[in-house]
Amino acid sequence: MRPHLDVAPSLGATPEPGGTTFALFAAHADAVDLCLFDEAEGGPETERRVRMSDRVHHVWSVFVPGVGPGQRYGYRVHGPWRPAAGLRHNPAKLLLDPYGAAIDGAPRWSPELFAHEVDASFDGSPDVRDERDDAAVMPRSVVVSPDLPRPRPVTRVPWTDTVIYEAHVRGATLQHPGIPEELRGTYAGLGHPAFVDHLRSLGVTTLELMPVHAFMDERHLAQRGMRNYWGYNTLSFFAPHPAYAVAGDPQAVVAEFRTMVDTLHASGIEVVLDVVYNHTCEQGSQGPTLCWRGIDAASYYRLDGWGHNVDVTGCGNTLDLRNPYVCGMVLDSLRYWASECGVDGYRYDLGVALARGPQDEFNPDHAFFVALRTDPVLRGLKHIAEPWDVGMHGWRTGQFPPPFAEWNDRFRDTVRTFWLPDVATSSANGHGVRELATRLTGSQDLFHAGDRGPSASINYVASHDGYTLADTTAYERKHNEPNGEHNRDGHGDNRSWNHGAEGLTDDVEVLARRRRSVRNLLATTILATGTPMLCAGDEFGRTQRGNNNAYCQDNDTSWLDWEHGTSQRDLLDSTRFLLHLRREYRVFRQHAFFQAAPRWGDDAIDVLWYGRHGEEMTAAAWEDPRCRVLQILLVGDDVDASSILLVFQGKSTREEVTLPPLTGEHTGYTLLWDSAWERPDTPPEGTRTTYAADERVRLKAASMWVLQVD
Repeated sequence: MRPHLDVAPSLGATPEPGGTTFALFAAHADAVDLCLFDEAEGGPETERRVRMSDRVHHVWSVFVPGVGPGQRYGYRVHGPWRPAAGLRHNPAKLLLDPYGAAIDGAPRWSPELFAHEVDASFDGSPDVRDERDDAAVMPRSVVVSPDLPRPRPVTRVPWTDTVIYEAHVRGATLQHPGIPEELRGTYAGLGHPAFVDHLRSLGVTTLELMPVHAFMDERHLAQRGMRNYWGYNTLSFFAPHPAYAVAGDPQAVVAEFRTMVDTLHASGIEVVLDVVYNHTCEQGSQGPTLCWRGIDAASYYRLDGWGHNVDVTGCGNTLDLRNPYVCGMVLDSLRYWASECGVDGYRYDLGVALARGPQDEFNPDHAFFVALRTDPVLRGLKHIAEPWDVGMHGWRTGQFPPPFAEWNDRFRDTVRTFWLPDVATSSANGHGVRELATRLTGSQDLFHAGDRGPSASINYVASHDGYTLADTTAYERKHNEPNGEHNRDGHGDNRSWNHGAEGLTDDVEVLARRRRSVRNLLATTILATGTPMLCAGDEFGRTQRGNNNAYCQDNDTSWLDWEHGTSQRDLLDSTRFLLHLRREYRVFRQHAFFQAAPRWGDDAIDVLWYGRHGEEMTAAAWEDPRCRVLQILLVGDDVDASSILLVFQGKSTREEVTLPPLTGEHTGYTLLWDSAWERPDTPPEGTRTTYAADERVRLKAASMWVLQVD
């Protein structure tokens, strides 16, 4: 018999010689039962309950001899039922371990999943405790061996060299013809050479995966026969989603995820996880009881004075990271995925929700952020914030502390606005170039604080949330009817332009203009100062048929169509070429912001601005809403003498532009790329590629040039 503890053990299930220690934080519980599940050969499953005998610092624990890896288990928590105080203990409900590193099974929607009484239509009495046992419809946590292999480390990619590729585990490879059918749509599929080689051929350094933490489908989707495809509905912060694995055994699922990371690391590719620590799948106060709510709702969730969930996420609840145990759970999760699973960084969904203080205010010095910045495991990883939530004053782009980078929605909106208005009326709409110039040079207005530099700006024009890149050029109205919400869901401000025809068309001129716009958007994203992010499939024209909120579309609306990619070889080659230019020329990979008053020959990479006639931009030109031509000269330094001129021509007609003057030994330019070219390495017959300084040239409508200074 072990002595009673006076120090709380590690939370979760920890295998030891001779048995396993189980530990659970439950501050308001009166008692906790550990439930062990075994299947007798040829017989029904049995449940054995073990009362957790030790309690210290609100942590209940017990050592169980003879129990080891592979054991299925859960908890039943005894305590007060006072919903008005946020206390919803109900020992009739089997609960998952918040620290469980693997899960066997998935919840099955049933009235028994609720701690309060509901009927078959899920209507009921939220204040009346339900006495039905739910073990038959609940998954089990699984004890995981500490001896599973860990992925090899990868050499960290500097932010200046980072190129992010956002992808969905299932959708990325489910239709890939070069991957064996049994591996498609899985962790193993992402580690297959056919997919890894695609990333390497593009020049991607960092694979950002949409949520892989175990999640469940919302009830309204399940009732309509649909699924939560995106995965922003977390069931466990430690267990990988079982349905994404080839393996069936829960421990083998963990091993498969780690093998995927190891394989990507072997090719020099980092793995970043999109993590959802702002809310859980238990929804609002009248939602199901699966884990945290039944263990200690008053500690895990932000509640108002009546025991109802405070919701700044739009998903029914908000985790309360003001509580040290909840903050500790998130930090432990981050450390686990980094230390045990080899993950190289995180993108924080609705990051503002993680740092709201006592009065619901955003606090950049929140304890969670301080811990990230000082933790020896976490501080050297990549941290990317989605810098908003849906609460009061929720938009906080540019206000996160170092070492955070942030999704730059201002970049997205500005670049779309420049390239994708109806160009026939764009001058009347007042789209000048001042905002574009600010975004192209790293958004210093947003990211100068904290000495973060331009790499803190994650530059993107398309992500999983919203139109695909191709759809921004093909749809002016969202087409979300398949989601079953009468087209009311999804954002209405898309900054898109269909180029004269809504959706699919065989109009040759419309299609040509769309392709040019896609190339403009890609080039602007890839060559702008900051960290570029591509959404999977945009490199070959993926479409969601105008659906800008495909969160529930687990079908060919969302899956990458690799056969379509084969037909879009020109676009794919253009993407590869642009990423090659980014690697080749250091002026595209700034580590510091440009100087306020740059000059030639000052031994720093600088920027010079010119208008349509080759003249230096004046204050009046910057403020002119009709200005649609901007020339940017990125001046090389003594480390990399190559200087680059970018010409942005946003007018709807061909435009005559005078190239800027040059000084000293520099006399002209070589045209490296024109967005009017269908192929990056094959200019149309008769195309000139060398030009003198001060020469007048004609650019096609809505097009972009990249020139090297000779």
